Amino acid sequence: MDCSRCITLENSRVRLRPLEASDFDALKAIAFDAEIWQWMITPAPRNSVDLAAYLADAIAARNAGARYPFAIIDRKTGRLAGTTSYCSFAMNDRRLEIGWTWLGREFQRTGINRAAKHLLLKYAFGELGCERVELKTDARNTKSQEAMRRMGATEEGTLRSHLITQGGVRRDSVYFSILKPEWDELRQTVFREYDARG
Repeated sequence: MDCSRCITLENSRVRLRPLEASDFDALKAIAFDAEIWQWMITPAPRNSVDLAAYLADAIAARNAGARYPFAIIDRKTGRLAGTTSYCSFAMNDRRLEIGWTWLGREFQRTGINRAAKHLLLKYAFGELGCERVELKTDARNTKSQEAMRRMGATEEGTLRSHLITQGGVRRDSVYFSILKPEWDELRQTVFREYDARG
């Protein structure tokens, strides 16, 4: 994937655009909530210095071609609601992962996450030519797992002692995926409200 491209995606609910250093103040308004970061590998930012480092790391990862972080913009309010990324690129195998997703508490359970996933999946299977999109989460994060099931992802299994997470704890990761033939159906069912044109 060419991470130097400026990718902007939009549906009826959200706009995704490249995360930028200028998003710092908007992130400050929503990021200092430890509960959001409970199951993330990255610990919650405690102050502006931590948040600035998180933002700089995300942009550096894009510049290095390792990750493509997006700002999630709530179209109802025009506010930045959180971030999400493409990552773990394996374009020779026509697959990638969607991850690093978090939303401010007030934007959770509003449909924004599913709307953002719609855009990421549509672009991955369409413009990028992917045959497989992966998602993973901490095995303890049952809420995230249920959200992945509701959007039509298939649970594939658990990688034990997979990653080092906050506090040096080794976590188990539960993997999910969506395949291209499945997306053709899901966009007409689960994601229909965001893609009325089919």
